[in-house]
Amino acid sequence: MLAGRRTTARLSTQLLRIRTNVTTTETSPVKPVDPPPQTPVTPPPPSLSSKPQPAPAAVDAQESTETTKKRTRGRVWPTRRPEISLERPRQYSRPIGIGVLPAYDEALEYIKRDSRRVKEELKQYQVTLDKAQNEPVVDTAEVERLAEKVKILEIQSEINLPSVRWKARNGMADMNQTVYRHLLEQRWRNEGPLDLLMERIHQMNVVPDLLPSLHPSLDLRINFPEKPPQSVYLRTRVKRKYEKVEPGIFLLPEQTLKQPVLYTTVFHTEPRLYTLLMVDLDVPDPENQSFTTYLHWMQPNISLSALSPSPIPLSTSHTAYVPPHPQRGTPYHRYAILLVPQSHPTNRISVPVPTEAERLGFDYRAFSEQYELDASKGGGAHMWREVWDDTVSRIYKDVLKSEEPSFARLPKANPYAELKQTKRYI
Repeated sequence: MLAGRRTTARLSTQLLRIRTNVTTTETSPVKPVDPPPQTPVTPPPPSLSSKPQPAPAAVDAQESTETTKKRTRGRVWPTRRPEISLERPRQYSRPIGIGVLPAYDEALEYIKRDSRRVKEELKQYQVTLDKAQNEPVVDTAEVERLAEKVKILEIQSEINLPSVRWKARNGMADMNQTVYRHLLEQRWRNEGPLDLLMERIHQMNVVPDLLPSLHPSLDLRINFPEKPPQSVYLRTRVKRKYEKVEPGIFLLPEQTLKQPVLYTTVFHTEPRLYTLLMVDLDVPDPENQSFTTYLHWMQPNISLSALSPSPIPLSTSHTAYVPPHPQRGTPYHRYAILLVPQSHPTNRISVPVPTEAERLGFDYRAFSEQYELDASKGGGAHMWREVWDDTVSRIYKDVLKSEEPSFARLPKANPYAELKQTKRYI
């Protein structure tokens, strides 16, 4: 009891002291102080969204990220270096630095010494050839022999140089020089392209069905658009690239609606005239129960040389190009393109434009005999195959403007037809 009373008294004394201090503070005179001038602050407009506003640092980081995305959006980074060509040339560089492999340095120096020696010999033969050509009585046989020797020495003087080999391999050959023409021709003849072409030509019986013999002297390559995409949506929205056609493969009629792009590699420097022909070998002939030919394209008097532009510029055509249209119900059709040398390398020939009736049943043998064309003496060739699809119907309607024929195999005779008509078991 006594302890409780003492605690109550102590609390009453503290409360009294607090009240006294408060009264003294309120009654003491205080010098008034003017408040600082306040600048009116315009309140920010209310935000339309209830989301909290990000900090300024976060805003700067977000804008930087969006800018980086805009810069990199749609950019396609190359995964490999572009191919070397005359449009994108590169300088030849040694595969091994000087002094890394002494044996390589010594071999390269030996090749250069041999090249200089052959060039000195070439100068002597060139002087001898000039004298033989300027004599009053020219010995034709001797001039030809010296010219052939000069040509051989021109090739031997540079054919072993690594820079020459590298340029010939990478499409940077200078066709004005004999060594580059020789290297490209040997590559075409010995590394497969000519062998593949002749294999398909003979395997598909283009020789002898169309012409009796063929000995190409120039490399003829054709490009058609690539196959359309499987998606119907993408067919009218994707631009298709032209791609190289391998001899003998199957193409779609949709790919050959437009004339092909023709590339040539010619190995003679003097201009010579050629005649271009495109023939279908497998057009059905119902009257004779056989097959005939159809002339799709013809262009005489095409001048070609090693310095000619490639692809061949064929803006104006002698005989308009008609797209291949293999008939419904027939087997695959063989299409051959020929570049046949004309008898005289500079005299142009006059060929009348054939009518539609003359296109059908085109006889190459009679045509070549009339205008003195001989594929056994050189030229170029190519071929491919096609079968019928829905595009052929559009070609007959829009290009040929005629009714589309349809063929089918004759039904086989049934040896039991009469027996089936008689009554059985009687």
